[in-house]
Amino acid sequence: MDDSSTGTSGIAVWRGALSSASCGENDSTDLTMKTLVVMAGLGLTWAIYRYVSALRHSVAQARNSGLPYVVVPWHPIAWLSRLSHKIWVPMVQTLLPWSWWERWLDLMVPDIMFRSGFEHFKRHGDSFLVVWPGGHMLHTANAEMIRQMSQRREHFPKWTASYGILRLFGENVVTSEGSVWRTHRKMTSASFNERNTALVFREAVVQTQGMIRAWERRGQTALRCVDRDTMRLALNIIGYVGFGLRLLWPGQEVPPGLDSRQARYASLSPPEGHSLSFVDTMAGLMENLLPLLLLPRWILRTLPTTRKATVAYDNYVAYMDELLADKEQRLGQQQGEGGMDLMGSLVRTAYGTKNGLTRDDIIGNAFIMFLAGHETSANVLHFSMLHLAARPEAQRRLQRDIDRLVGDADPADWDYDELFNGMTASMIGACMNEELRIMPPATELPKKVTPTQDQDVTADGHRYVIPRDTIISLAVVSVQQNPRYWPHGESRVRPGCDDLRDFRPERWLLERQTGSPASPPSSPSPSSSLSSSSSSSPSGSASPPAQTTGPDADENLLTSSLFRPERGAYIPFSDGARSCLGRRIAQAEIMAALSVLFRQYSLELDVGEWADDTELEAMSKEDKRRVYGLAQKRSRLVMEEARTLVTLKLRGKQHVPLRMVPRGSERFVNWLEDEV
Repeated sequence: MDDSSTGTSGIAVWRGALSSASCGENDSTDLTMKTLVVMAGLGLTWAIYRYVSALRHSVAQARNSGLPYVVVPWHPIAWLSRLSHKIWVPMVQTLLPWSWWERWLDLMVPDIMFRSGFEHFKRHGDSFLVVWPGGHMLHTANAEMIRQMSQRREHFPKWTASYGILRLFGENVVTSEGSVWRTHRKMTSASFNERNTALVFREAVVQTQGMIRAWERRGQTALRCVDRDTMRLALNIIGYVGFGLRLLWPGQEVPPGLDSRQARYASLSPPEGHSLSFVDTMAGLMENLLPLLLLPRWILRTLPTTRKATVAYDNYVAYMDELLADKEQRLGQQQGEGGMDLMGSLVRTAYGTKNGLTRDDIIGNAFIMFLAGHETSANVLHFSMLHLAARPEAQRRLQRDIDRLVGDADPADWDYDELFNGMTASMIGACMNEELRIMPPATELPKKVTPTQDQDVTADGHRYVIPRDTIISLAVVSVQQNPRYWPHGESRVRPGCDDLRDFRPERWLLERQTGSPASPPSSPSPSSSLSSSSSSSPSGSASPPAQTTGPDADENLLTSSLFRPERGAYIPFSDGARSCLGRRIAQAEIMAALSVLFRQYSLELDVGEWADDTELEAMSKEDKRRVYGLAQKRSRLVMEEARTLVTLKLRGKQHVPLRMVPRGSERFVNWLEDEV
């Protein structure tokens, strides 16, 4: 055998070995891929098994409860689901048959109860469960069930996890439960009394006059920042009565003789050591509240879009540290403070008891009081103004009652003790109550069943078993539109529907019902269970329902001239032990502000989008009616798009422009009927 044949043979052997090695590698790769596929298949099978098993268990518990239920694919209020719903909801609607999602998809959308009112309860029942693998959520618009859950606090505690983001500055009376909550409640409740409510009433008069002067300086231009102005109004009120701070409106000057400490907060320019004035700090804090509550501080400082939020946060912390240090110093010097001085009261109580609040607790409660006394009242006032501008007849009736109650008296001489009950029993109180009924600051109140035991409740003569650890939503806005509890007629703006989604304050005034007759609320028989309810009572004058309205039903309603809903059917301030501490203070503030404003002025929707002043002068009444109808429709659509951030408010930069005109100089609301 020659060298060439030997070489050829060697090459062949080498190629064979290489081929064998390559085949071995391919076999190994194939084996690895097969192993991965098998493992993935097993993992997927296990996940499906767990999902189906958990869903079957949840459904079995729902069936055992006796309640109607709706199955959804995952946790309906998980943050990822809520933040991405604008992406996946349209995909589901586009890619899947309607019959696959029509029953459950809406229940996964944030703020669905405000968007739909009572509609979902008409379909599923006054109380129903939403079921997903591993969990349940009870939605209830049944007053009897709401009463029980509000009163049985140990069995149905507040779902504090949903309020975790409000611990931004420390534990507080809203975010705590159990013994910790009792400590916070005891420490904070002392300031909420009749003397301080009278103080709030007087300060609301003063600050509303300040807002009116600020509007007057703008001339006849449309008011496009009413939401910001009502925010400032509420901030100035809570700043003084809650913290002893005298805050100013643009154009006002620091009063002579104001001490340097007060001047730091009152100044519209940043004081030394701050990059924002106190007023701008609070405005920035409220405008950026959501990113501040949701995002870690290091992310906020990194993103250019959230730097304003961190600036407001840093300034607020510095202001609160200064304010707290000042309160501690004054406590040592036995010096008092103007207003109800909530923070001073917290400091005195904390230092005067063995188990008082910590420094963080005091600042945490101060933040909650600013938030509750600022954002909620401001939005209620804003929405009330929009509704009254869109309801000329209601605005005229409101003004007649204001004239009857205060006459020509200077608002500076108004007396809380003399006026509060009369205002409450008049169109002033009715407008406030109606606004809180259809657009409450909190559209749902979260609770939870204790994790250790199922809980029984009864409703309409039936017993139901709520599974342990169930999330509960007391559907505030829905029970307040449940026709079984409220006098109602046919809507003038929604053909074929009742008027329970409409702003109609007259429904509260039993002795002065006008217009088309309203159906009284119907009392269901025990056999009606929790099925969809509608009023089938014959038309007639509204009258109080037969059900008892418990001993601490709203003081607002303790008069024979006002409609008294069944307890649990009207809960804008919650109910039971966890009801709002500042309820009466908020009522005094809102009614005083409305009375001062509408005593001298009227509010009209701005129609500049459709006609200028010259064109309006040449218009007939019919053309004016048509133009104002367009403004009324726009106002209604904008308000229907309101969304909950921390409280219910207009979405984004949406607004409804208004005009403030002296009474007697109106172009529309002194003669125009309501929207049709």
